[in-house]
Amino acid sequence: MADLIPTTVVGSYPQPEWLVDRENLRSRLPPRVRVRELWRVPEPFLEQAQDDATLIAIRDMERAGVDIISDGEIRRESYSNRFATALEGLDLDNPGTAIDRTGHSNPVPRVVGPIRRTRPVEVRDLEFLRRNTDQRIKITVPGPFTVTQQAQNDYYPDDRALALDLAAAINEEIKDLFAAGADVVQIDEPYLQARPEKARAYGVEVINRALEGVKGTTALHMCFGYAAIVHDRPGQYAFLPELNNCVVQQISLEAAQPNLDLSILSALPNKTIILGVLNLGNVEVETPQDVAARIRAALSYVGPERLIAAPDCGMKYLPRDVAFGKLQAMVAGAAIVRKELT
Repeated sequence: MADLIPTTVVGSYPQPEWLVDRENLRSRLPPRVRVRELWRVPEPFLEQAQDDATLIAIRDMERAGVDIISDGEIRRESYSNRFATALEGLDLDNPGTAIDRTGHSNPVPRVVGPIRRTRPVEVRDLEFLRRNTDQRIKITVPGPFTVTQQAQNDYYPDDRALALDLAAAINEEIKDLFAAGADVVQIDEPYLQARPEKARAYGVEVINRALEGVKGTTALHMCFGYAAIVHDRPGQYAFLPELNNCVVQQISLEAAQPNLDLSILSALPNKTIILGVLNLGNVEVETPQDVAARIRAALSYVGPERLIAAPDCGMKYLPRDVAFGKLQAMVAGAAIVRKELT
């Protein structure tokens, strides 16, 4: 693996058309409850089909030359619902509603009792990834703050109490994922940006609870939402410097599409930055020179030993050939800058 400016992914990779109804996927908000009709393969054969599609994602990332790869989140209907809907304490048959970050109402799990993790949820996914690559590997879990915003709380006295119990469940999962061979576990927390006032009230507290006692490299991803769904994005984060005080080691940021003012990176001196250098709102594939320029811009604020290159966000909504081309450009662009530095 590259010592300086290694490359990674945020998590998701395009699911094949033969596995998922991608038109259905694109035409709706990211699901918070289960949406089994997305899958084209009947239930008895679904796990085997998901395994085969996961191998395709793994091989694409390897062929592109990415240093730290994921399983592409191929088995997930969304980044969050695979884990969130597996917890005890939810009524999934009678969902509630919550306002999505687009401002639209979305069906969500309804919290009706104490949140408990009764079984490992993503450990088999991680074990499958570990068996099928020699690369360094990462896996993602939804963060407790974001899952709280994506639920209807009909049980806990307030959202902070719900988030703390979600954090305890996520903490158990993360420890099992490291025990199963993960090199990096990433918490996805896009709603820290979407709900900054609530984030300031208890966001860092619940993230720290989710990572309590965890041994291993941890990351936290923040973004403005999938480019295919959220089209209006600001050029700065409403919640970011606060994360310098949390225990997570790496912060993953969308930077290319929003043309982020990178001076904000100076506010995170204690963190490694996973910098978004691929614009996923555009199906045009960047050149390696485009990527190199985005990396160089960040080096004014972050030393190369604290910088990792990545896409802005998960790639699941892109055509596969575009996603693969962008990953190749990212790897080549990072290599250009690495050569300049050494």
